[in-house]
Amino acid sequence: MVHEKNTPGNQVSRRSFLKDGALAAAGFMIVPRHVLGGKGFIAPSDRLRVAGIGVGGKGESDLEEIAKGASDIVYLCDVDTRRAANSVKRFPKAKFYKDFREMLDKEHKNIDAVTVSTPDHQHAVAAMAAMQLGKHVYVQKPLTHDIYEARMLTEAAKKYKVVTQMGNQGSSGDGVRQLREWYDAGTIGDVHTVYCYTDRPVWPQGIPWSDRKAPVPPELDWDLWLGTAPYKDYIDKLVPFNWRGWWDYGTGALGDMGCHIIEPPFRTLGLGSPKSVECSVGSVYVDEFKRGYFPESCPPSSHVTLKFEDHKGKEVTLHWMDGGIQPARPEELGPNEVMGDGGNGAIFIGTKGKMMCGTYGRDPKLLPTSRTEQTKVPQKYARVPEGHYVQWVNAAIAGYNSDKDKAISSPFSIAGPLTEALLMANLAIRSFDIRKEENGKTSYPGRYVKLLWDNKNMKVTNFDEANQFVKRTYRQGWSLGV
Repeated sequence: MVHEKNTPGNQVSRRSFLKDGALAAAGFMIVPRHVLGGKGFIAPSDRLRVAGIGVGGKGESDLEEIAKGASDIVYLCDVDTRRAANSVKRFPKAKFYKDFREMLDKEHKNIDAVTVSTPDHQHAVAAMAAMQLGKHVYVQKPLTHDIYEARMLTEAAKKYKVVTQMGNQGSSGDGVRQLREWYDAGTIGDVHTVYCYTDRPVWPQGIPWSDRKAPVPPELDWDLWLGTAPYKDYIDKLVPFNWRGWWDYGTGALGDMGCHIIEPPFRTLGLGSPKSVECSVGSVYVDEFKRGYFPESCPPSSHVTLKFEDHKGKEVTLHWMDGGIQPARPEELGPNEVMGDGGNGAIFIGTKGKMMCGTYGRDPKLLPTSRTEQTKVPQKYARVPEGHYVQWVNAAIAGYNSDKDKAISSPFSIAGPLTEALLMANLAIRSFDIRKEENGKTSYPGRYVKLLWDNKNMKVTNFDEANQFVKRTYRQGWSLGV
């Protein structure tokens, strides 16, 4: 159990966050350093000072890409020095911390922006702490672990007037823009059905939590890694990757790949909050005579159906399939042609035709594929030649502007609602295994029902037990600060 007295910098950080949060709420914001110098002042180096939270694995590659822009990586933070080793070598001038709260408390005056590349359950607390200090933030996908967090981060980005970007880099790609241009030109008519699918997970899911306690590696601060999650003893091989399959830390295949695969139809069709969600999930063998589910772990496969309204007010049904489940091949696709990119993709079915793409919206095609080269429509949406990361760096250096924010590929104003939609799907999956014991019998009231969603109040209206997954209870010593 974490207690505040055992978390370095917690008390000081909380005072700083409250103080700086009040300033931000009063209208203060980061402005470019040349503005602070007065009219005509030219800074010797107008560069973005970036601190990385979670700098191993994906965090390492995030910083590598951000460093290609006009930025300096000035601080590194990671709870695992093994995972951080490469970034420490790559950025030797950057000071290292293990606790992001201590880093922000001590160094916030020397930081302009923060990247967050931690496991999912720590995204929101790290990003919110940075935004409350007026720092621009780049946060890996999915934006948050639960729906409430996504809503709070979306509102905070606007409140604190910071430049934000989620790490779904396909949103800056040419493929998504091509899909939008075909759709806007009426090439496939009005889309009424979308299929999104992935071959993930490639990590263990649908299994019980191990009772085989293992020694904590000396380089890992297990208590800090757990962060907001309930305390559990360390088990082998959970870190650095297999945490994705456990609800306490990860968001399963939907969280890992959904932001890359659902984003193209979400953006192209102008989708918002789902009106309803329902699902079926794959079971596992509990023993040689019985199949079942383990509620602590994401299932090995799932099929989720979400109902939306598009920007025209017309209903769109979006199917999500994971665990290798795929929709039937469109009749217009040749028997040996690749659907999507093979294991992953999205198929749009419209009143006048169909189109598809792979992960990140890559390799978009009209169906039959011969239409792709034959169809010419005007370019309507500007491309992002600098790429997803440098786009954010450049925007952060320029400073927040509500109009320019719309030109960012995945600001929280877009990434937040997208993440909420994905987490609505997970809410249905988790509700599938809610159990009730009555008269010695077990029932599962959340199975095979359609959950109706009240977006304004962030509430399922017809099955209250599902609402326990809208907002988590953090472990003592951790707070979102709102």
